[in-house]
Amino acid sequence: MPEGDTVLQTAGRLHAALADQVLTRSDLRVPRFATADLTGRTVLGVTSRGKHLLTRIEGGLTLHSHLRMDGAWRIYVPGERWRGGPAHQIRVVLANTDRTAVGYRLPVLELLRTSEEERAVGHLGPDLLGPDWNPDTALRNLLADPSRPLGEALLDQRNLAGIGNVYKAELCFLVRAAPWLPIGELSAPTTLRLVATAKQLLEANRDRPVRTTTTTAGTVGRAVHTRTRALPRRYGTYERLWVYGRTGRPCLLCGTPVRAAEQDGRPTYWCPRCQTGPTP
Repeated sequence: MPEGDTVLQTAGRLHAALADQVLTRSDLRVPRFATADLTGRTVLGVTSRGKHLLTRIEGGLTLHSHLRMDGAWRIYVPGERWRGGPAHQIRVVLANTDRTAVGYRLPVLELLRTSEEERAVGHLGPDLLGPDWNPDTALRNLLADPSRPLGEALLDQRNLAGIGNVYKAELCFLVRAAPWLPIGELSAPTTLRLVATAKQLLEANRDRPVRTTTTTAGTVGRAVHTRTRALPRRYGTYERLWVYGRTGRPCLLCGTPVRAAEQDGRPTYWCPRCQTGPTP
């Protein structure tokens, strides 16, 4: 599932494939921009902002895309078979003489002036993996509505940018709070640890091919690991994560079956013993 770390990795791959190269093919398969032709222009660079991707192109243009739940960009070399999905799922093709970048299932794709990027991303809070990261601002944003459930506050990109459903569940577990607990009921030290751990988790995974939270060090991680006896030495698909996707399986900390319920339209996972607060 694309979150801040995977979007940053995607930006890096796109930058390596496209930056400083002249486009020999440009195909935007969305009605509003279907007639736009970027061929002959140089790609200046690709960067991420939270979970948004900004491909900057010569002439003051930016191609803005967002992966949401299952969007993806794939990079191909000449002659390689495209395997990212059926042709009807392709939303954009950008190519130079050496590489072709294909965007699949992109729910957001727009061409805008680079000077107007703030229109697309200006609402975002500080980016956990960006140069604008500011923990004090993130903390103030999160606590602006003390009655808001913790899980919803973490997912709101206006508070801090880069957290998706996976990190939401893992962060709530690591601070031992149910996702439905009003964020204002966390103690001040716990709220500080929450923000610090969010930064720590995404930084630890920014270069990993597979997201892992169970081996992340740091204050909260060490505190959990000192009480953990059930953590397996060899991680399977979900043993890389504390609770996300582990419905009915034993909590890695206490052995209680992990539960799942919907929060704000998304599946949410938690341990009913380790995490305190109201639950459905």
